[in-house]
Amino acid sequence: MEVLYSSTRNAENKVTASQAILKGLSEDGGLFVPDHIPELECPVHELAGKSYQDIAYEVMKLFLTDFTEDELKGCINRAYDSKFDTDVIAPITQAEGTYYLELFHGATIAFKDMALSILPHLMITAAKKNHVENEIVILTATSGDTGKAALAGFAGVEGTKIIVFYPKNGVSPIQEKQMVTQKEDNTFVVGVHGNFDDTQTGVKTLFNDRELEQEMTAAGMQFSSANSINIGRLVPQVVYYVYVYAKLLEEGKIADGEKINVVVPTGNFGNILAAFYAKNMGIPIGKLICASNENKVLYDFFVTGKYDRNREFVLTSSPSMDILISSNLERLIYRIAGNDTAKNAELMAALTKTGCYEISEQMRAQLADFYGGYADEEETAGRIRDMYENTGYVLDPHTAVASAVYQKYVTETKDETKTVIVATASPFKFTRNVMNAIDGKYDAMSDFELADELSKIGNIDVPRAIEEIRTAPVIHDNVCDKTEMKAAVKRFLGIVS
Repeated sequence: MEVLYSSTRNAENKVTASQAILKGLSEDGGLFVPDHIPELECPVHELAGKSYQDIAYEVMKLFLTDFTEDELKGCINRAYDSKFDTDVIAPITQAEGTYYLELFHGATIAFKDMALSILPHLMITAAKKNHVENEIVILTATSGDTGKAALAGFAGVEGTKIIVFYPKNGVSPIQEKQMVTQKEDNTFVVGVHGNFDDTQTGVKTLFNDRELEQEMTAAGMQFSSANSINIGRLVPQVVYYVYVYAKLLEEGKIADGEKINVVVPTGNFGNILAAFYAKNMGIPIGKLICASNENKVLYDFFVTGKYDRNREFVLTSSPSMDILISSNLERLIYRIAGNDTAKNAELMAALTKTGCYEISEQMRAQLADFYGGYADEEETAGRIRDMYENTGYVLDPHTAVASAVYQKYVTETKDETKTVIVATASPFKFTRNVMNAIDGKYDAMSDFELADELSKIGNIDVPRAIEEIRTAPVIHDNVCDKTEMKAAVKRFLGIVS
């Protein structure tokens, strides 16, 4: 059955999957959502024993219905190949009775690789399907991981350029070095004086700038997005929730039909939304546990029903979660509003105007499957240390937040349901915070010395992604104010007013 996509703020204009991927964001500022969430065509036990690539096809074909089998399988096989350092793509590690789904074995050692390895192939295929002759300019804001993963995916891809904005002092040194050393002439990286929300808001403003759109059209270019607002990012993320259930079933860890809980360290809400979509496809997921750091806007939302970004922005050891405007939450709000675009648009307008909105009791009742929790910096560091001392397994700060929140959840609810914690980044991306959490004696070491020491104490190889940037020269030293982002874009694209 064909799946079409429409905006969360206006249901009238329906587009195909390929058109939604090309656009990235709807003209009215809304996010593209499927007209229905398809059910899996086969029982999940039939997926047990299948490869990640096979399961990816079984899931993605249901959402991306205007892609042919050959097109989709071609995209999948080019994406999930030797750039991952493990054949299984997403291995599962058991520690302290909980399953950690490791999504950091791709080229940039973070979960964003899972979707951004395939997005360039989906986008180029979509452009051909829709006879697009313009050059596609990928415009992206990053809180640390999306930027490098998108750069790695689009670098050197013919017919594209990619521009990445990041908060200048809001990412880890390793994350920044990964981005500013990116090669290929079609890449452009800019540090913004401000936080991630400033950066993300600036990018959304550029997408909605009709004057700039006209100038780009005249120059033979058009914007698209590699952020998680692009449905081409969200659909590939659904895959690994189906995969982890099938894998646990294959290994005899769970019985067919047995529910599992899922814990997701959450910033922009895309990753946990993908789990929600998987649940609605028929995967037996019980609780969706949304783990926040000290920027606990989502925790407060699930507890009170009020979303309020009017608060101090905290720089934490888990920078990919340092977000106060969780863009993908809009897709959930639209859903619990009964797919009411007018109601959703009203709430989003309130968020823009006042910085907050409150949902109705009827809407809150539909969030029963979600649980919000948060961990502060001390709890996060303590979780890294305790896990290492108890098991030898090393968590990055984002995964540690999720693990700490899960401990609180079990204490509070006594729920012993088997649980998957999504491990979203390699500890090597955050060596200083990880090593200081384990033992303060490491503080005097450089970031790369810390990587070598982490390799030694954790008995794990330094990832190729770290070795590649150890001595790489800085190529992108661009910095601008949040009010200068448009000028930076035009300068890179050679557009003169």
